[in-house]
Amino acid sequence: MNAGTTTRALKRIIESVATSDGAGVRLRRSLGQSPYARLDPFLMLDEFSSFDANDYIAGFPAHPHRGFETVTYLLDGHMLHEDHMGNRGDLKSGAVQWMSAGRGIIHSEMPQQEHGRMRGFQLWINLPAREKMKPAGYRDIEPGEIPLIDLPGGGRAKLIAGIFVSQERDVAGPIQGLTTDPLYVDVELPAGAAFVQPLSDERNAFIYVFEGGASVGATGTARTLATHSAGLLGPGDRVEVGAGPEGARFLLLAGKPLGEPIVQHGPFVMNTREEIEQAIRDYQSGDLTKAAG
Repeated sequence: MNAGTTTRALKRIIESVATSDGAGVRLRRSLGQSPYARLDPFLMLDEFSSFDANDYIAGFPAHPHRGFETVTYLLDGHMLHEDHMGNRGDLKSGAVQWMSAGRGIIHSEMPQQEHGRMRGFQLWINLPAREKMKPAGYRDIEPGEIPLIDLPGGGRAKLIAGIFVSQERDVAGPIQGLTTDPLYVDVELPAGAAFVQPLSDERNAFIYVFEGGASVGATGTARTLATHSAGLLGPGDRVEVGAGPEGARFLLLAGKPLGEPIVQHGPFVMNTREEIEQAIRDYQSGDLTKAAG
């Protein structure tokens, strides 16, 4: 370790739990399984993975959101997004949809396949109070827009958001300029390989392992993080991860904390109970998706 750097320790492990959402889609939820299982600004992380169409075919019919952002990363499969603004977007293997619900959006996410594997993640990121009522919008990111970075030891990283510091140069992901300054990286390591990445202390960070196993932290004090578990990292200015004997694939997620009150009622995330009650009234009256004025 270089002088003056501190490796982030693995402070808390949140094992994912099996649950279902939408019209019965089976998934695993780590962050967001309770109000005490969050990491500001991250609200929820769901992993879905199945070869059985019965686990995903019912999809996510039309439903509302207000007050946060959703990030859908599809590793395998084909889903169709449609919303109240008339937008349609095909999400296929390797693609990402970054959606800001803002003041309100009603959308659906429906599988476009009846067999084969459906696998991916949905992440919820909070919005600051001043942005919760901004107009809704989203961006579809094709696989070719996501930088693929070769890592020492034969690994690779896919950069969805933020800046990745590599040996040759700093690499910018397609998502930049958000208040929470998110870093979203999909890292794949062969057995025994190591991953090191500078990460400023101003951002909270966690790791979610979805293939193999990993050790997280500095040599000698690293802790094991098993498959389908989220590991919340302590303070420091760099991340160190070692792959287990079967290799490892994990998400590294980091963002600037907002430090604001969180009041959640299903698909609405606001700062006060009064704002939640207003969101419910707006949805019931049809005002949720009307332009502010």
